[in-house]
Amino acid sequence: MKKEEIKEMSTQDLKERLDQMVQEYAQLKINHAISPIDNPAKITADRKMIARVKTELRQRELNNK
Repeated sequence: MKKEEIKEMSTQDLKERLDQMVQEYAQLKINHAISPIDNPAKITADRKMIARVKTELRQRELNNK
């Protein structure tokens, strides 16, 4: 998902997607702790994507006030 795609999504969709991404990230971390995953860079990429979505949600919150 790119920044442009994030900005086009509705706030409700972003919140739902964020919840899903956080759950997937947590599961990925657990799996990696048990046995190393093939692509450990995915952990970093997922964490950055979660941060992008949170940033967009926060910007929308500040703009609505």
